[in-house]
Formats: sequence, C-alpha cells, structure tokens
Amino acid sequence: MRATTHDPLTGEAVLPDTENAKNATYTHPLVARRARVETVTRISERMVRIRFTGEDFASLRTVAPEDHVKVFFDRDPEGNPVLPEVADDRWTGGRALTSRDYTIRHANAAERWIELDFVLHDHGVAGRWAGTARPGDEVAMLGPRGSFRVKDVFDWYVLAADETALPALARWVSTLRPEARVLAFVEVQDAKDEIPLDSPANVEVTWLHRGDAAPGTTDLLERAVRGVDLPAGDGFVWVAGESLSIKPLRRYLRHEAGLDRDDHDVDGYWRRGRADHDHHHDGDEDSAG
Repeated sequence: MRATTHDPLTGEAVLPDTENAKNATYTHPLVARRARVETVTRISERMVRIRFTGEDFASLRTVAPEDHVKVFFDRDPEGNPVLPEVADDRWTGGRALTSRDYTIRHANAAERWIELDFVLHDHGVAGRWAGTARPGDEVAMLGPRGSFRVKDVFDWYVLAADETALPALARWVSTLRPEARVLAFVEVQDAKDEIPLDSPANVEVTWLHRGDAAPGTTDLLERAVRGVDLPAGDGFVWVAGESLSIKPLRRYLRHEAGLDRDDHDVDGYWRRGRADHDHHHDGDEDSAG
C-alpha cells in the first residue's frame, strides 16, 4: 500500500518521492506565508501553543510528525513581517533573515490555520517573541519543504525527546494504531513542564527531570534509551534533542543494538551555544562518536 497524501487545494493524490515498506519521503511546493496570531494558550509552565491563521495556509501540506516550518521574525520599516523570497521553488534569502524551525503540532488547511508549540525562554529570539505574543501579531513562515514519514507498521516504538522535540513526539503518538506499544521518554526541567500525551496506542511515558541542570547538558535521554530492553518483534527507535548530548546514541543503536538504518533515527533538533542549528548537517551514524 502506497503512503499517499492529498493536495489540500485540488484534492489530488500526492505520491511519495521515495518509498519502502517502512518509510516514505515527500517534497512539497515551497510557499512563503504571512501568519497572524489567533490564540495563545499556555499548555505547561514553560510552553505555549500558538494558533496562526492566514489565507496562505490553504495550500499547506503536512503528513509526518516531524514536519516543520521556518518562522521568520524580521520586520520592515512599517512593522510588517518580512516574507522570505521564493523563486523557482527555492528560498533565495539564505541567512539574511532571522528564522527558527518549529514542528507543526496541529494544522487544518481547509480552515486555514496551523498550531506551533514554543518553549519559553529569554535567551533566544523565538522564545522571547512567544512570551509576549498576542492575537493580531504577525510573522512570516516558510515550508514545510518535505516530509519523512515513518509508516505505522512496527510492533513497538521507543521515542525519546527533550522539550524542543516534544511537539513532534506528541503528534507522533496521537497517530499510532491501538495495537502499537510505545515507550516514551521526555526530558524536561520539572513536573510543571509535563503535558498530556493522548494516543490510541499503548503508551508508557517516563518523564525525566533535569532540575537545575541547563538544557542540553545531561545524559538523561542517552541513559534512558540505553536502559531499554528492546522488546521482541519489529521496532523503531527515535531520539531527538540537543545534538551533542544524543550523538552517542547514533552509534549505539546501529552498532550495539543492531538496528537497521530504517529502524531508527537520531535527530539533533538544536545545539547548545549555536543559534538556528541545521540538523541536516549533524552527520550520519557511522561518523558519530
């Protein structure tokens, strides 16, 4: 069975670019969008969910839990958001604009809205903006450019994330079939950052509290994943968080746990001390230390 999706404007089936029995990849038309804040909802002590609306969201395609958009915070002299320039289906602005990547938590192209979850902090442009965002505020967005969709064909899943990847984990478990078994590990500062994880699947959640330690400085996720006695059957392991702290798990899962390339993914969502980290440049499993 092919992992098809549908164009929200035409309703036509969209076939994946590549596909095998376990995953599929898609490329989406690159669209710059002007987004207006509709609601701001505090969902935990240090996270808010912001719903954005805009006519441009009518063409939005999102088919995988890790789908993300770039959010741009630049303003023109009149105070309007500066949209990234797109030509021949390519972003031509490079690093000239200030942007951060955010996972799409919920979206509805027909109703022209999207929801993103923001971690609140005072040391970054996005966290500071989200802490003061109000209905009517505007930003620009770009993407998603593509999707990597892990098919729900596994007997079990081990999903591990810090708060930056929590929206992707939450979206992922909400889509799994009831027969799937999920062991989820989430690193946050303390119990005030825990949120409900609704899922039809059999999900066991372990919250890992780092306390006063700075984000990205602990080995909580690494120790949690290494400590799992992987169940029998066909499974998938996904880890996402601070790039350097989870890097050792690439080699562990491939060479010690013996998982095939299509059975695991370790994704550095951010890197301590570096703004706007590009997770595509983290390197593959064999280069990990």
